[in-house]
Amino acid sequence: MRFVKGFATMSQPMTKLTGKDVPFIWSAECEESFSQFKEMLTTTPVLALPGKPYMVYTDASSIGLGCVLMQEGRVIAYASRQWQGYERNRPTHDLELGAVIFALKIWRSYLLGETVQVFTDHKSLQHIFTQPMMNARQTR
Repeated sequence: MRFVKGFATMSQPMTKLTGKDVPFIWSAECEESFSQFKEMLTTTPVLALPGKPYMVYTDASSIGLGCVLMQEGRVIAYASRQWQGYERNRPTHDLELGAVIFALKIWRSYLLGETVQVFTDHKSLQHIFTQPMMNARQTR
């Protein structure tokens, strides 16, 4: 939240520059606020760093799914969506598996070649690789 509070106060000189019928004069105040803004953007640890393990948390309900991508206890990204009409009729196991697949697809660029742990609250997905019988959707 430090970034948002700091940005609100420091952006005033630069905001005044963009006003209607105001001459564009770059003052020392503008330079100061721009330097603060640049420092906040480049020093705040917002981006994910490659080489560190990722954790993906997923959950599904009868309405939709949600997933969170984390690294070192920090949230990197989150996503959610509602199920389509035909998807709502699927068994719980398939809905939970669908949430995992959705997360892995949308964050593929982060996760390729990295160490990833996937967490879900559905017990049967812990044994997905050792199940003797799976339906066609699970196999795909």
